Amino acid sequence: MVAGGKQLAQCPEKERLELWLNVEPHRNMPPPSSTSAEAATAHSFNKVLNQYKSSSRSRTTAEVEESVKKLRRLILVDGIPSAADPTLRPRIWKILLRVQNISSDMFLEYVARGPCEVREKIRNDTFRTLATDRGFKERVREDMLVRLLDAFVWRNHDRQETDHLGFTYVQGMNVLAAPFLYTMPSELEAFFCFAKFIEESCPLYVQPTLEGVHRGLKLLDRCLKIVDPDLFAHLRSKNLSAEIYAFPSVLTLCACTPPLDQVLLLWDFLLAFGVHLNVLCVVAQLLLMRDKLMESSSPMRHLRSFPPLDAQPVIGIAVTLVRDLPVDLYDELVRHPYAVQDH
Repeated sequence: MVAGGKQLAQCPEKERLELWLNVEPHRNMPPPSSTSAEAATAHSFNKVLNQYKSSSRSRTTAEVEESVKKLRRLILVDGIPSAADPTLRPRIWKILLRVQNISSDMFLEYVARGPCEVREKIRNDTFRTLATDRGFKERVREDMLVRLLDAFVWRNHDRQETDHLGFTYVQGMNVLAAPFLYTMPSELEAFFCFAKFIEESCPLYVQPTLEGVHRGLKLLDRCLKIVDPDLFAHLRSKNLSAEIYAFPSVLTLCACTPPLDQVLLLWDFLLAFGVHLNVLCVVAQLLLMRDKLMESSSPMRHLRSFPPLDAQPVIGIAVTLVRDLPVDLYDELVRHPYAVQDH
């Protein structure tokens, strides 16, 4: 049974090939460093966005999909130049999530209901969401987070259909909501993007048992064993599995690792190609600190708090790791955030 999942995730082999093809031109290209380069990249994105808007009006599915494919390629090769055009990321995220119907009446109706049944649990988490990030705290107030999460619980209180997984508030959901409130121009847009993301991209990550998270952690161990057996063996010799050191990174899709601007770059990639790739992004972070881990008699000292996130090398390594995985393992990886297993 498939609980959700982006259209992209339905075809892992196609995605795998597209990732390989897309990354080749990027390999030896320096990142854009000048304002003019960022402006040129922003122009390229806007050109595709305008094509998407016009093709959407004429409802030609093939043209719309071609525009989305171009966006994905630009994200991988150049990254979204938010400094040059702050409107790009929210517009692109809505397209990648296929958020089209935004109803202010619906959102306001949820908000008008007031505190949901798990409000106390929500409040226990929201005050510490990205607490060390001053920019986040200046832009996103706690009451905005509470309101969005309350509304999400009410939304799914009304969606008790047999063919849908149920949702309520669970640990980590506050951190998953944070990038949407920070990025989107309004709470309304943040709410509908967050809801679509949770319900379709990673529904198993927010079940009461956190089933998708635990599956992701087991897959992380299996992937690391294949791509770096020596590092895997060293960590296991210290009784370290992904469940012990990588739980926050998998649970929050790396949003727990500052700085936030790098988290957003990483999420551009995950929203474009699938949240399952976060597992490989965590493996990539391990490989970037491999020497320290291998030399340490107590590697957990380095793993207790991951180094500051640097999205570009993490993404570059994660993409190259895709080709090292057996097809059946990669298929499991693609499906683990959304495909319900028969027990």
